[in-house]
Amino acid sequence: MEDETRPYSPTNTEDGADRSSVGGIGGGSGIVRLKQTLGLHHGVAIIVGGIIGSGIFVSPKGVLQEVGSVNGSLIIWALCGVISLVGALCYAELGTCIVKSGADYAYISEAFGKLPGFLYLWVALVIIIPTGNAITALTFSYYILQPIFPTCDPPDIAIRLFAALAIVLLTFINCWNVNWATRVQSVFTFTKVFALAIVIIIGFVQLGKGEIEHIQNGFENTKQNAGAFALAFYSGLFSYSGWNYLNFVTEEIKDPYKNLPRAIWISIPLVTVIYVFANFAYFTVLSPQDLLASNAVAVTFANRMLGVMAWSMPLFVAASTFGGLNCAIFTSARLAFVGAREGLLPVCVSLINYRYFTPIPALIVGCVLSLVMLISKDIYVLINYTSFVESIFMGVSVAGLLYMRWKRPEMERPIRVNLILPIIFMLLISFLVVFPLFTNAAECLIGLVMILTGIPVYVIMVAWKGKPRSFKNFIKRLTISSQKLLLSVEEEADERKEN
Repeated sequence: MEDETRPYSPTNTEDGADRSSVGGIGGGSGIVRLKQTLGLHHGVAIIVGGIIGSGIFVSPKGVLQEVGSVNGSLIIWALCGVISLVGALCYAELGTCIVKSGADYAYISEAFGKLPGFLYLWVALVIIIPTGNAITALTFSYYILQPIFPTCDPPDIAIRLFAALAIVLLTFINCWNVNWATRVQSVFTFTKVFALAIVIIIGFVQLGKGEIEHIQNGFENTKQNAGAFALAFYSGLFSYSGWNYLNFVTEEIKDPYKNLPRAIWISIPLVTVIYVFANFAYFTVLSPQDLLASNAVAVTFANRMLGVMAWSMPLFVAASTFGGLNCAIFTSARLAFVGAREGLLPVCVSLINYRYFTPIPALIVGCVLSLVMLISKDIYVLINYTSFVESIFMGVSVAGLLYMRWKRPEMERPIRVNLILPIIFMLLISFLVVFPLFTNAAECLIGLVMILTGIPVYVIMVAWKGKPRSFKNFIKRLTISSQKLLLSVEEEADERKEN
């Protein structure tokens, strides 16, 4: 798809204006490319903001429901944080030896070739990311509208329209300025951490008052079967998903060899501490039965402890989801951008706006797909399949790390984790993939079908070189139109390789 559509150069446009003074990474280097603007604090904001969504506020009951006891659930939350850290360290090695944005796509393609990489790209861009964005936007919309409808649920049409507005607004911000997008991320990450800090402080105040009724017999009712603990781990690890978000924007990190691993070491232990203490705080106010019965745990907690300020908690939940949505839009656009740059998507998706240095076409594609998902009434059904599919590709990525250790021992690895870490992580992921086959076989089968639908698309759109001239001309016109309409040009390939 990439061979027929190279009409404009990055330095000269149709109007004859010389863009050689437009700097990318190097200021006046003459290269239009994504800029390295993300420092350590941006990296921390992306990881923390990507992990902490609405779950810890709304429904942290999955772990408790499966394990049965307060202390058992707290231990599972802590262990899930450790497991996530192990996985993130494996991705730190991958992200510093394959310095490409796109995370799993980049690593799978490098280790196993274009087809496996395309299958991840296909499922992620068409199903996983738009579904996640739509659900996050709907959650944001529900909680931002809830104070306006205190005695009933907001109307469905209002929720969906407000969700669409949030997606479009954040897409515009990401198109206009990377710094704006990162500021939004930093502000809303701080907001969600601040909200959880309030919950934790109240918990310690309650502890100081001797409110230990629900935690003094912490292991009471602990379930004894392995299946229950497996499901508890599955639920806990799902709440930590997002720890690999920074790997989607590796090319935009300043000094990624230092800042990527540092951001991981700061963020995931921080989130683990927050998750464990927030759950502990909930139990100083709510009984296990109260927590399991609540549809929005943090809101129930606030209603009991914040008095006249209880209205603020739904707004904090909305802020948390808004920041999570911004993070997903920011990172997923880089996945589409890199896939198109590698020739697996139409070249117009790989264009960069030469004024703002943002991948506007990729952002617009993500926005449209998310809005399409927003229309569907069955969107929540899809989320049941996506976690299984994500687990498969996460395992394939780490398998790629092991494979390249074996086949490419000479590869430069600024970070080289102990081999036991990827092996442990592979065993855990294998368990997470195999176990659902026995408990939810139908959902797993649908997830596998989603992956396999990408094969004919790959054969037709990528592998087949003898496409009709009319198709090639259509792609060429689409590319030229995108360049003119969005003031966008291609990144320069040679310079990219050097970097």
